[in-house]
Amino acid sequence: MRKDVRILLVGESKVGKTSLIMSLVSEEFPVVVPYRVEEITIPADVTPERVPTHIVDYSEAEQTDEQLFQEISKANVICIVYAVNNKMSIEKVTDHWIPLIIENTDKDSRVPLILVGNKSDLVEHSSMETILPIMNQYSEIETCVECSAKNLKNISELFYYAQKAVLHPTGPLYCPEKKDMKPLCVKALTRIFKVSDLDNDGVLNDNELNFFQRTCFNSPLQPHALEDVKNVVRKNLPEGVSDNGLTLKGFLFLHTLFIQRGRHETTWTVLRRFGYDDDLELNQDFLFPSLKVPPDCTTELNHNTYLFLQSIFDKHDKDRDCALSPEELKDLFDVFPYMPWGADVNNTVCTNDQGWITYQGYLSQWTLTTYLDVQRCLEYLGYLGYSIIAEQESQAAGITVTRDKKIDLQKKQTQRNVFRCNVFGDMGSGKSGFLQAFLGRNLTRQKTIKEEHRSYYAISTTYVYGQEKYLLLHEVFPDFDYLTDADLACDIVCLVYDVSNPYSFEYCANVFKQYFMDSKTPCMMIAAKSDLPELKQMYSCSPLEFCRRHRMPPPQSFTCNTAAEPSRDIYTKLTTMAMYPHARLRCMCTCNRCTFCLCQNFLNSELLQTVRAKLYAVVLRRHVTQEDLKSSTFWLKASIGASVFAVVGIAMYRLLLKTR
Repeated sequence: MRKDVRILLVGESKVGKTSLIMSLVSEEFPVVVPYRVEEITIPADVTPERVPTHIVDYSEAEQTDEQLFQEISKANVICIVYAVNNKMSIEKVTDHWIPLIIENTDKDSRVPLILVGNKSDLVEHSSMETILPIMNQYSEIETCVECSAKNLKNISELFYYAQKAVLHPTGPLYCPEKKDMKPLCVKALTRIFKVSDLDNDGVLNDNELNFFQRTCFNSPLQPHALEDVKNVVRKNLPEGVSDNGLTLKGFLFLHTLFIQRGRHETTWTVLRRFGYDDDLELNQDFLFPSLKVPPDCTTELNHNTYLFLQSIFDKHDKDRDCALSPEELKDLFDVFPYMPWGADVNNTVCTNDQGWITYQGYLSQWTLTTYLDVQRCLEYLGYLGYSIIAEQESQAAGITVTRDKKIDLQKKQTQRNVFRCNVFGDMGSGKSGFLQAFLGRNLTRQKTIKEEHRSYYAISTTYVYGQEKYLLLHEVFPDFDYLTDADLACDIVCLVYDVSNPYSFEYCANVFKQYFMDSKTPCMMIAAKSDLPELKQMYSCSPLEFCRRHRMPPPQSFTCNTAAEPSRDIYTKLTTMAMYPHARLRCMCTCNRCTFCLCQNFLNSELLQTVRAKLYAVVLRRHVTQEDLKSSTFWLKASIGASVFAVVGIAMYRLLLKTR
């Protein structure tokens, strides 16, 4: 909505422009009328639309043409005043004033005009027969009001219509010549209908209509009012009602009726609630709400947003096969001005045997977009109507900004759910195969991927100690000398070399030494194409010895040349290392069965954390001074506490082994 409205009154001298303004303000006809009154501001709380209104008078006797042109350019709406008893003032409307206004206004920003026939108290006839042809000739004219400054007839109505012409203009909505809504208006209302059709059956049922009414007008429709609306549509357009619900044709007909009956503020209320501006384009503030993301923080979808996206998936998965066919995907994005997902998305996330994006792949792609480009994610959620359907202030409410990664490292724990792994390797080392294997595609299936549809990202879920996490793999282009900060910013580094190429490992070793040897980012070496004969690497030491020297896990054998889906164990290991970068993991299986995994679960358990906290409270219940540290009593308490802690830990460990 506009912050204010500026109304300019123009016309021939002595037609009553100044009298109209003074009669509005004082509510009585002025005895003495000056040539011109100064600009008057009417506060928002006394206007019907609750918007401050500035009323500007024009006087040919006191103002120059240059001043008139400036006022025309600043006005939001212009009232052309004529005297109904003065034929010449009516002729001047078309001969002088309308051409002058059109000439001095921007062609792209249409200024609405209102024709005002003053001094109606002096005649018994109406001037509308003369004015109607003029209104039909110029689309800029919103309406015509006959009034009397002397009798206070239609004075407040005049300025209300002027406000309305600015805040709820007819021009963008309706074409008087065709007596129908304009294409842009139809397009906007069609999108609103599809967003409001929560079950995607092509009909707004009573629940959906009530939700729509409450969303736009803050009050539900009473059952009898709901039936009255449907009866009006049914009477005039039988196909507008189906299965006792409102169809798209009925929805559009209803808004056409509103506009034709002068209630276009109803349609504008709906349009603005769904984010549209005066040009019937989605407002930038609506699509891109403010969201601050500090450095070293990432962005993720929260639980409510995942539920919303799940409802959108279910709404369009008509055959209930847990995958979106090309037709279903097109239907889902029909509320977008463009198709946001290209063919590369099918090679970024999991798909079924037909190549259709699965439910898991669908959520993964949304997670990827949120992580890499949160502004685009906000835009997409805006097109889907997230803030309306989820009843949130904006799309920003659906985004979680994680805390600084440095804090995670200090506390040795994280609440993040998405972890990024940058994959490095020389040309032909098997990086692309490594990414596609994460999506369950073996070498045979990978060969069917077209080069132009190739993706440098792959994202899916893994389970670490029973928790579902997203792992995002990013294949970094192997240009050693031009690695950017984005190439280096990640949670874990994956260095891939080809066991059958004796010169493949050298690239990985050089990347590690130059960029990651002194960083806190964990690294893992991948021995790709392990199904092929292994050749000795032409490097100063073997890959195994290199990993030992730099305290890395040993090289992990990997191949995607399998009959079934490639193993996903290695991706679970990567996610585990990304979640616990501070830990030097001796075991990499994360199977939840071996001794190391049981210990990890035990150490992370709430029970042990509670016991440890209580022991600390007993042993260190008061401030420890240097004298305390030297006293035997202090160390006795510490020894007892440590012993109790060890006994409890061993008992719990044995109990866990028995259950296994």
